[in-house]
Amino acid sequence: MNDERKIEIEEVTAVEPPPRARLTPEPSLAENFARKRDYLAGFLAAEKPEPDRSGPGGDLQEAVIEALKSIYDPEIPVNIYELGLIYDVAVDADGDAIVQMTLTTPNCPVAESMPGEVEMRVLSVPGIRDAEVKLVWEPAWDPSKMSDEARLELGML
Repeated sequence: MNDERKIEIEEVTAVEPPPRARLTPEPSLAENFARKRDYLAGFLAAEKPEPDRSGPGGDLQEAVIEALKSIYDPEIPVNIYELGLIYDVAVDADGDAIVQMTLTTPNCPVAESMPGEVEMRVLSVPGIRDAEVKLVWEPAWDPSKMSDEARLELGML
């Protein structure tokens, strides 16, 4: 008895990425959640006017950059924007933001949590519809990427 089975093969040139998940915590859970050091105090409660959507260099992009300046590296007392970890912030006319960032080293202790915090802060900006954080390693971060304010804070000037 010859019981041959044939497997059909379909050639695919591209696959669409799956939809990105969004987490919306229940208010009762958020109220009961306590952190030792609350980096989010005040920024979630504050209501800000919706900035103009005027593309690159516009008010919405500036609002995203200001939100990023409120995130501090846990090991260095400097915000991630001044530290030079943010390589690019792009906001389109629909309010979709793409942040290209790196970390000081691939073995950074916040490598898993920092991109998520960045995404959450960007999404908190009024007028931002969606946010995507792209973690890149090229070009590698080095101290020359820090702003003068960061160097002054760290005593490097």
